[in-house]
Amino acid sequence: MRELLLRWLVTTFALYLAVVIVPGIDFNEAEGAWRLILVALVFGGVNALMKPLLTFLTCPLILLTFGFFFLVVNGLLLMITGWASGKLGLGFTVDGFWPAFWGGLVVSIASTLLFGLTGRPKVQVNVQG
Repeated sequence: MRELLLRWLVTTFALYLAVVIVPGIDFNEAEGAWRLILVALVFGGVNALMKPLLTFLTCPLILLTFGFFFLVVNGLLLMITGWASGKLGLGFTVDGFWPAFWGGLVVSIASTLLFGLTGRPKVQVNVQG
């Protein structure tokens, strides 16, 4: 449970940094900063559902570009998060591909640095036989 909460907090902070740094990614804090926590939950769900599919479909491009196409995939995931957050009324918007691209880069770097400082949550698999 601790690992899940840590991942959620790190993602929330990384999204906040993207809002602060990248023009074109906006969050309406007047409606309540707690909604960014919900946006992080939406982002986690989008990543869990869409990233494996997008990675599979774009595997040749990822291999051809030595992994740099993952930046495009991350941007698309952030755009989907902005769309879903708009539908849910969470106040998080992404104004196009380039803000999503740079925002995805900021979120990736911030998450990596924060997990480096806090220790990356480890997924444990229990096998009972």
